[in-house]
Amino acid sequence: MKVNEPKRVGPVNPYRQASDHKALNGTNKKEKQRDQVQISSEAKELLLETNQAVQSKERVAKVNQLKQSVESGTYHVDAGKIAEKLLPYFK
Repeated sequence: MKVNEPKRVGPVNPYRQASDHKALNGTNKKEKQRDQVQISSEAKELLLETNQAVQSKERVAKVNQLKQSVESGTYHVDAGKIAEKLLPYFK
């Protein structure tokens, strides 16, 4: 003797089935909406060129200053700073 029909158990909670279906398909709008930024290749090249120009000017000035201080004998090496930089390599 059968107590339940086999097809009667499925539609017990149609709301849960609908939410499960949405979760599986990814129809949640909050998850789909994401901000995106696209930078053109021209803008990337321009940024790279300006960064290189600024860095090269700063580097040239710093190298010239170091050359002058070495030539004049006023260049001082701080042993404490060197030790701090080398310490992580010996741990």
